[in-house]
Amino acid sequence: MAETKSDLKKAAERRKAPLATPSDLGDNAVRDLTGALNELLADTFALFLKTKNFHWHVSGPHFRDYHLLLDEQSAQIIAMTDPIAERVRKLGGTTLRSIGHIARLQRVEDNDADYVDPEGMLAELRDDTKDLIQRMRTVHELTDEHNDFATSSLLDVWIDEAEKRHWFLFEATRH
Repeated sequence: MAETKSDLKKAAERRKAPLATPSDLGDNAVRDLTGALNELLADTFALFLKTKNFHWHVSGPHFRDYHLLLDEQSAQIIAMTDPIAERVRKLGGTTLRSIGHIARLQRVEDNDADYVDPEGMLAELRDDTKDLIQRMRTVHELTDEHNDFATSSLLDVWIDEAEKRHWFLFEATRH
């Protein structure tokens, strides 16, 4: 039985195993939103790892308080990652695939120093968190522009949680 050109095209499409989930937001919206969310996801992973790094390496007279604070904050940060990635997929995009992919997209700077004093750790995380809040607000503007209400509502919660983390870090670094 001879296959038609249409049959061959359909078979080729099935072999590609497309991951694109249909969306009513339109191609431009999907591209813009998933790109912004993937950058936010990379930043979230980078901030999580930096927070854990400082959690593991904090020392000094306030060790217990800082150690517990950073553990609590890192748990909140990592809890954002799956909902961000799943939102990208729901919108019809694909998401991060590797540490290298994260490194290419992240805007949170790594800290590989052998030693950082506790105040320096908290100040760096405070500033990174403030930057992350601003990036989330920028993504929120984009979600509003494209009428992506579901992502907007997630961002509302994440911004509020990040503002609390920033507040705690700010207060812990005040003199």
